[in-house]
Amino acid sequence: MIGDKSDPKRVLVAGGAGFIGSHLVDRLLANGGEVVVLDNLLTGREENLAHLQGVRGLSFVKADIVDELPRKLARGRFDQVYNLACAASPPRYQADPEHTMLTNVLGTRNLLRLAEAHRARFLLFSTSEVYGDPEMHPQREDYRGAVSCTGPRACYDEGKRAAETLTFDFARAGRVDARVVRIFNTYGPRMDPDDGRVVSNVICQALAGEPITIYGDGSQTRSFCYVDDLVDGLLALMAHDGEQPGPVNLGNPNELTVRDLVDRVVALTGTRSPVTYRPLPQDDPRRRRPDISLAQQLLGWEPKVGLQQGLEATTAYFAEELRRQPPRSGEPALAAAE
Repeated sequence: MIGDKSDPKRVLVAGGAGFIGSHLVDRLLANGGEVVVLDNLLTGREENLAHLQGVRGLSFVKADIVDELPRKLARGRFDQVYNLACAASPPRYQADPEHTMLTNVLGTRNLLRLAEAHRARFLLFSTSEVYGDPEMHPQREDYRGAVSCTGPRACYDEGKRAAETLTFDFARAGRVDARVVRIFNTYGPRMDPDDGRVVSNVICQALAGEPITIYGDGSQTRSFCYVDDLVDGLLALMAHDGEQPGPVNLGNPNELTVRDLVDRVVALTGTRSPVTYRPLPQDDPRRRRPDISLAQQLLGWEPKVGLQQGLEATTAYFAEELRRQPPRSGEPALAAAE
């Protein structure tokens, strides 16, 4: 298993300078692995890996997975390939929708071919966005979703669906031993204050004493999973042997409204920020809650960090971030699903 220090792995983490990717890199290194981070730094941040400078076993390759992969990645042999490389917040992935789609399609194909050449196990980082604005609640892995293929979020939603298709096609053909995870609203330290996700929006506005923006009437729901819990699930899924399990939901099944989240953050920060309401963005999901029965049965996994504990840690991180560097933009944009 990846968690066994007596059996270290050589691992490629595409998107390893991002919020979740950097936490995964931390854990892989702590478990004795050798890690190569591949990132174009469009949304990833070098400071997410700054604390690892000089750590043995870590190397960094700056490149875009849409392009031909650097030849240096063909050297040696990877045991595992994680594909986390894609902008995950609507303002970021909508800024260049063509690149977002190609990252999910061409980029995933490039990494699948690399994994095939190395005979490495491959894990695709997919998303609850493949369920769209769901008609099934909570969402199980066998639900096919209600996704708009022409809306402004389609570059991401349909891109991830296409990436899943490619991954399972490679797996069915016996070309790659593959795993696919669908994540639900992850939060925690190292989120970018300006990425437009609902947790970072609300906390940063509260800490700055600015009006807190709610899109819609605040009754839409999300289920928030702390990043440490998610990384536990990623490692467990990558280590899982046996038959192809299909896509696996990882998220916290405790559902709450956006208005409830705002109330919790207001109480936590003691802010006097007023709450303002804006129109709900097009195709924004009304409800989101994972059914994690498969992860529980297959991996023995379920989240452990409570929302209050997670919000406290995340708020402390943002407070320090805002002291060191104010947000680069004014009001954050619409909230993301991840």
